[in-house]
Amino acid sequence: MKISHVNAEISSLFDRYALGLDYDEIDDAWTSGLFTKDVLIEFPVSRHVGIDGLAEYHRKALAMWAGTHHVNTPSIVSVTGDRATLRANMTSVHVHHPREGEERPHYVSGTYVTGDAVHTEHGWRLSRLSFELTWKTGNPPD
Repeated sequence: MKISHVNAEISSLFDRYALGLDYDEIDDAWTSGLFTKDVLIEFPVSRHVGIDGLAEYHRKALAMWAGTHHVNTPSIVSVTGDRATLRANMTSVHVHHPREGEERPHYVSGTYVTGDAVHTEHGWRLSRLSFELTWKTGNPPD
């Protein structure tokens, strides 16, 4: 398999993750198509280890918002054998649930994302995603 094809496959995992947060049904099929069984997800405010419960973890976090919009840069991928690393930037817009008589600015953040991927019997899967907050504006969730 050519390195450029592998880089594209790994980069696509992160793209599918980011788009999935906004548009896909977050369920066990979604997580198993993207992650290893022992995956580690690290956000500035929480973390989750393992694929069990990962869909629920994401659904619960996303339910805090009326909507989200995630945009990421192309990933820089480095492959060594059956392991790889990736780096990207992400901007995330979080829309508050409406409140009677109150309008709050969206919560918008920029993060530096790093991750690891492993080639498994099912193809490449993400084994770690870490999000480091670079900047933020607006109101965080209640």
